[in-house]
Formats: sequence, C-alpha cells, structure tokens
Amino acid sequence: MTTVLVTGAGGEIGHSLLSAFQQLGDRRVIAMDLKPLEPELAAMADVVLQGDVADVDFVNSLESYDLDEVYHLAALLSTSSEKKPDVAHNVNVNGTMNLLMMCRRVALRRDSAVKFLFPSTIAVYGIRSLEAKQAAGAVTEDQFLTPTTMYGVNKVYCELLGGYMSDNFGQLTDDAGRKTIDFRAVRFPGLISATTVPSGGTSDYAPEMIHAAAKGEPYACFVRPDTRIPFMAMPDGVKALLDLAAAPVENLTRRVYNIGAFSPSAAEIEQHVRSAFPEAEITYAPHPKRQAIVDTWCADVNDAAARRDWGWAPEYDMDRAFNEYLIPTIGSVYER
Repeated sequence: MTTVLVTGAGGEIGHSLLSAFQQLGDRRVIAMDLKPLEPELAAMADVVLQGDVADVDFVNSLESYDLDEVYHLAALLSTSSEKKPDVAHNVNVNGTMNLLMMCRRVALRRDSAVKFLFPSTIAVYGIRSLEAKQAAGAVTEDQFLTPTTMYGVNKVYCELLGGYMSDNFGQLTDDAGRKTIDFRAVRFPGLISATTVPSGGTSDYAPEMIHAAAKGEPYACFVRPDTRIPFMAMPDGVKALLDLAAAPVENLTRRVYNIGAFSPSAAEIEQHVRSAFPEAEITYAPHPKRQAIVDTWCADVNDAAARRDWGWAPEYDMDRAFNEYLIPTIGSVYER
C-alpha cells in the first residue's frame, strides 16, 4: 500500500484531500499539521502527527515512515506572509527544503524516487499594470514570473528548488544520476471550498461573499467590482493533485503546470450570489494594499500543457461550482 504524507492537513485543501484519500482507501495516510487536527479529520488518517515543517529534527523523524508520496500543503499564505516575511520564508522555503532533503534520503535508501506534490499559486505572477494584465489574457507558466508578494516569491523559488532537486542535485556527488525526487507542482487559482470557512487569503473575497449572504450579514468586498482572477472549486483542486500524481512520468514535459476552471470578475461573483440570496447586502470597499496585490495576478491562465500531458479538465465551470456545490452546501450550514 502506498504511504503518503500530507503536511498542513488541517487547512482547506487538507480537509478535502484527506476525505478523498479516505474514499479511495488505497493509501496509508500520514497527516501532520502545526496544530492538533479536528477529531473528525484525524479519523481519516492512519497516523496523525503534530509538528512544524520548519523544524529540521521533526521533519527528519518522518524518514522512518518510508514515504512514497508527499503532498506538501503546509504554508503561510499571502496575507500572513506580508505581515511576517521572515516567518513566511522559514515555513514556505526552509520547510520545503527540509522535506525535500528528507525525501531524498528515503529515496536513496530504497533506490526509488519519492513523488513530491506541491501546490503553487497564481501569486507567482507579477503583472505591473492593469493595462498589461488585460492585454496578457490567459498567461502561460513561463510569463510574468516577477511576483510582488513574499508568498509569490517563496512559491516561485520552491518551484525552481523542486526542479533542481529532481533534475540536477547530486550531479557532483557519489550518487550522481540517481533520481530521488519526482517533483510535480500545480499552480492553483483562487480555491473556493464549501466545507471550510475562508481564512483571510487575498482571494477569499469570493467565499466570504457567499458565507456572508448565507448568514444574512452585510459584506463589503475588499476588491473592485471589475477585479478578475482565476478561481476553482475545491473538488477540482483535489482532483488536479490526484490526477497529476497518477500521471506516468514519461508523459510529463514540465515540473510546474497551470490549471484553470473559470475567471469571473467580482461583480459576476456577486450576480451568482444574489441569484441565490436576493436579499444579500453586498457593497465594495477596496482595500488598497490587497487590491494592489490582486491587480498583479493574471486574469486567466493558459493550462494547455496540463490538458495535453495528463488530461486535465475541470468538472466545475462557474455555474456548476456555484449552483451545485458552493451555494447549496454553504447555505445548508446556516439553515441548521
């Protein structure tokens, strides 16, 4: 049975990924987080650990589990990273390096590479003006990689680090030529989950708007109505990770892949929310700093490489995401 490690298991992606693993039933799951997992979530894993990916000794102790795959979800997200860039670097960069080195030792011991699934983000993009953003359209993986946030900088570096550890590290050592890390990354759009509460991310205006409407509370959106970035329903985000992990290595032409689903403006999100909650009180009060960050992110992504190499195709367009997943699920929580 494949043994997988999920870091940051208590986060939004972690909730859905552990649930997916439980349904599949074909993996031994080691779940870890900085904080204790909720009992319901902990029950989905075979082993539950509490620790910090930036703690070298703790990460080194994970070597004993003889891992086949790592889903490295633990990270300090965009808004928090701007407030504490030193902590962000330690968690996002040093934590990733700790895990990669631990996986390398596992791979050398058993002479087979460890798959390393890494969630990257559209925060890696840094488009310098709204005019350039509008002209760019759907951007490819290799365009505009000049992020303006600590989170984006950390993620670009870790994308490159994962490629280096997979393809170049060891070239001057005794184990030259031995493949130890199979690094695979997806660049997520803004992910919207119906089963977890938004945690203050820079793209969280979409889920925040839905939650406020479902609760009957007024909501002042922190970006302009015309703000446009890519979004994705959480089930498609988990599907992308699992699909990429399952793809034959010979089919993959790159280490990092864009994935897309739908790219609405904030006003278009508002229209969907109002169609379900006609009494919703939604206004706009753009936060200058958060607005400035979102304006540097692309309006859409070109995910042709993922579609070609491993058959990526989202199951949720905007209508289905809102009408069948987000609004019914979130609405039912506040009807109880």
